[in-house]
Parts: sequence; structure tokens; C-alpha cells
Amino acid sequence: MLGRSTQYMERAPFLVIFPGLAILFTVLAFNVLGDAVNDALGRQGEP
Repeated sequence: MLGRSTQYMERAPFLVIFPGLAILFTVLAFNVLGDAVNDALGRQGEP
């Protein structure tokens, strides 16, 4: 979706911004969820 919309970025920037924000928030949510699970299981930085 992002790859196809880059050609329209100058005329319609929302075609790039909204999918990019969706990806950003999804990755951030998984990161926070992973940290919470890690804390709940009591694992502290195991290699």
C-alpha cells in the first residue's frame, strides 16, 4: 500500500501518512505487549 501510493505523495499525502501511521502503531503495540509479557513472566534480558 505504501509502495503504490508514493507516486501520488505530492498530490495526496494522506495516502502515505495513514498507512504509515497504521504500521507504526501496530509495531509499537506489539512492542509494548511483548514488554508486558516479558515482565509478567519475570524474564530479565535472557540471551
